[in-house]
Amino acid sequence: MQVTEKQSDGLKRELEIIIPAKDLEAKLKEQLEGMKDKVQLKGFRPGKVPYDYLRRLYGKQVMGEIIQKEVTATNDAVLKERDERAAFQPMIKMTEDDKEIEQILACEIDLSYLMSYEILPAFDLADFSKMKVEKLVADIDPKEIDAGVDNILENSVSYKAVERKAKDKDRLTLDFVGKLDGETFEGGSAEDAFLVLGSQGFIPGFEEGLIGAKAGEEITVEGNFPEDYNAEHLAGKTAQFDVTVKEVGEPSKPEADDEFAKTIGFDTIEALRAAVEGGIKEEQDGYGREKMKKVIMDGLDKAHEFDLPPSLVENEFDGIWEQVTSKMGDDGKNFGEDGEDKEGDARKKYQKISERRVRLGLILSQIAEKNEITISEKEVTDALSERIRQFPGQEQQVMEFYQKNPSAVAEIRAPLLEEKVIDYLLELMQIDEKKVSREELVADDEDES
Repeated sequence: MQVTEKQSDGLKRELEIIIPAKDLEAKLKEQLEGMKDKVQLKGFRPGKVPYDYLRRLYGKQVMGEIIQKEVTATNDAVLKERDERAAFQPMIKMTEDDKEIEQILACEIDLSYLMSYEILPAFDLADFSKMKVEKLVADIDPKEIDAGVDNILENSVSYKAVERKAKDKDRLTLDFVGKLDGETFEGGSAEDAFLVLGSQGFIPGFEEGLIGAKAGEEITVEGNFPEDYNAEHLAGKTAQFDVTVKEVGEPSKPEADDEFAKTIGFDTIEALRAAVEGGIKEEQDGYGREKMKKVIMDGLDKAHEFDLPPSLVENEFDGIWEQVTSKMGDDGKNFGEDGEDKEGDARKKYQKISERRVRLGLILSQIAEKNEITISEKEVTDALSERIRQFPGQEQQVMEFYQKNPSAVAEIRAPLLEEKVIDYLLELMQIDEKKVSREELVADDEDES
């Protein structure tokens, strides 16, 4: 094997690699000799097929397979020898001349090709023990606990049938048939449906038309489908609903006492309040961690400066830009009156975000590699199971999607590794707590990650 460097520009590399014909010939002979005892050809006993005859029959096919394997193995060996890591799979350019291809397959001339790639940059990691991060914490207001308990009580409301007219907060049991221009439509009818007045559970106008109704009444109400309704044939339309009110239920909210607490698995109301407080603390800890993570990412970004592989940045930008423009319609050209200027500003903004993401990805990857931080298959499986549970009734389809798309599984693995690296950094960094209000703790930060 002969390797000649043709280009070394920043992170870009181009090498000319020559694999001698005699080496390919030796591989071909070895493989064809191994086929003798396996092939069955008319007129020949097993193991007695002449080598030259086998080569004439299978030489080109086998040599094609050998070349593919040799190129892959050679590329890996070259990168290892040069102590380089490719940012992407190297691009391979071979001759397109039919005569030369035939000569290569016949082992008459050496195999020569160009290998182009970008390398991952080499850089030193900062001293994380000298970095500081502020942890925002907030006291839990007893009123927040009261509100949490009250929310549980609201969700535990029971309903008792009454003979009076329906009012706000009552639950109605209904049969209804919806019509557009006198014709029924799909999805517009139901039997024994529940509707809590004031819950905005139906389209505008429907609930309002049922205020004051009594059990046993048959009335017609109108409902207005929003312009952005997900069924196009109904969007923006006004429908009439023939409604039979079967029951008016008056709400009965339980008392916040030990008796109620026991119905949902707690010994006392204080135990329930403690659980609610624990949930609030966990939520606040989550907000605090996200803010610390943002500070850490900013610190990592500022503490490291190195060249970025253009292909990685371009690939990241393309993914971001596709998401941005897909939300705008008009093929992403809707940038206002001075569209060109606004589009240019947007491209600059997302270019910087792309560079930041690639830089942080390389930094986090190197931290993980140097400190042997890994994600086990069990952790990936657990995270995948959690993701699947988010799609009740579609578990099988979601599982098949991930089985067929390794890149989608990688998208689950990446954030798991990121969180482990953040945990590692938090153990090294100096953490100072700062008391803030809950409003400040939960306030959104501008996302540039």
